[in-house]
Amino acid sequence: MADVNVPTVKLNNGVEMPTLGFGVFQVPDLNQAEQAVTDALNTGYRLIDTAAAYQNEEAVGKAIAKSSVKREDIFVTSKLWVSDFNYERAKKGIDTSLEKLGLDYIDLYLLHQPYGDTMGAWRALEEAQQAGKIRAIGVSNFWPDQLKNLELTEPVKPAVDQIELNPWFQRANEVKFMQGEGIRPEAWAPFAEGKNGIFTNETIAKIAAKYGKSNGQVILRWLLQRGITVIPKSVHQKRMAENIDAFDFELSDEDMQTMAKLDKGESQFFDHHDPVTIDQIFGSSLKQVQNSERQQLN
Repeated sequence: MADVNVPTVKLNNGVEMPTLGFGVFQVPDLNQAEQAVTDALNTGYRLIDTAAAYQNEEAVGKAIAKSSVKREDIFVTSKLWVSDFNYERAKKGIDTSLEKLGLDYIDLYLLHQPYGDTMGAWRALEEAQQAGKIRAIGVSNFWPDQLKNLELTEPVKPAVDQIELNPWFQRANEVKFMQGEGIRPEAWAPFAEGKNGIFTNETIAKIAAKYGKSNGQVILRWLLQRGITVIPKSVHQKRMAENIDAFDFELSDEDMQTMAKLDKGESQFFDHHDPVTIDQIFGSSLKQVQNSERQQLN
């Protein structure tokens, strides 16, 4: 499978990004994460997605360093966590990601959440891009109003918005808005982490049987045909090979419409507009930063 030719898409600043990649969310064990990335690269993946919050940037970097795949052929994405969301902390956070990854540059760097001093952090990303530390910059979990606010405030438009997208939460309006703005949508949790029996769903299974594919492959193909980049995760090489094998068939218009009817219109995890969620994601991180700063002063 190492000779799989994954198509690329040109981002709004001209950088080429693979349309299907490999994510390492919820793989905090460094040995397991390194092995998973090694297996992914050997399977043919060239987009590797990590984040400071995943606590496995070092493992990703080690796998890349040991790989026979050339660095310039690997598209590395990482993300800045909300605890580093102001101008000064973001500059340090970017350098920390580079150091942990052991890389001279990161292909795509994202603001992980839409909370806190996003403008200050974004300016640090813009400067890092100008300095050659980052090739493209973007965001994650931003809604259209937040994207538009950032666009109107800062000179560099996000190249990517990585959001939850799966058959149960299809977000047609958000995807349409991004594409109209020249921002590439990227799907995290394309399989909704298996929720609501997604891998055995009868509607998806009937479509899969027509093409001799699995439910997972149909889901990935459906997202790809919507113009969405996908980053499925697995620590099992057999599943990695299955997931990347989504380019030798095309869903019919009828099948695409059938998939569209599966939309439940609600997140399978949490609502980013919910004040409780905001407090859990941003409030706790902010308190940790404030406590750390107090300790440094003392």
